[in-house]
Amino acid sequence: MSNDIPEKGAIVQRDKETYAIAPHIPGGIMDVSTLRKIADVAEKYNASAVKITSAQRMAIVGLKAEDLDSVWTDLDMPPGAAIGLCVRSVKICPGTTFCKRGQQDSVGVGLKLDKLYHGMELPSKLKMGVSGCLNTCAESSIKDIGLIGTAKGWKLLAGGSSGIKPRIADLIAEGLDDDEALKLVDRIIEFVKDRGEKKRLGRIIDGMGLEAFKSAVL
Repeated sequence: MSNDIPEKGAIVQRDKETYAIAPHIPGGIMDVSTLRKIADVAEKYNASAVKITSAQRMAIVGLKAEDLDSVWTDLDMPPGAAIGLCVRSVKICPGTTFCKRGQQDSVGVGLKLDKLYHGMELPSKLKMGVSGCLNTCAESSIKDIGLIGTAKGWKLLAGGSSGIKPRIADLIAEGLDDDEALKLVDRIIEFVKDRGEKKRLGRIIDGMGLEAFKSAVL
């Protein structure tokens, strides 16, 4: 039976023979030439499907193991961090760049976070969501670290998860400008690294208490 091939960003599929890969597309934003390249590669290697993922990527599904190296060469794109103990994804809503309801620049802040942290190795997996308004289209309330834009600045939440034991994130701070939000995210990432526990952030917060966590990162 085949297994995932992490070094090639390949996840074995239900048939136990073929693989899916997902090139990294920060925030799910791409130009037409990138979209066309993904389609051309999928067609060239007889992929069974192209699947839009919850992490705002496009997974090319049903690839043969012997084609994986050539697929990545043709794509000339880095893999998305879909497996492993790391920052898996930074989900980003359209924000003030595109959306009439946007209160904060979720695209600008989200892309900065993606550049800084995507794929960073950590003791446990970690996901982020950056939403430009209270509609939280990036699902910020169920991410390990979430930002929600308001007219008065960013709310920062921590400890959310949509996994086996769902957890709504706790409010850590609000009224933050872009720089303050980015600095607080960095402190939380450093806290996770220094803590060294193989637990999702929400479980760490539950174990130590919310006020103790706030004291550690604020």
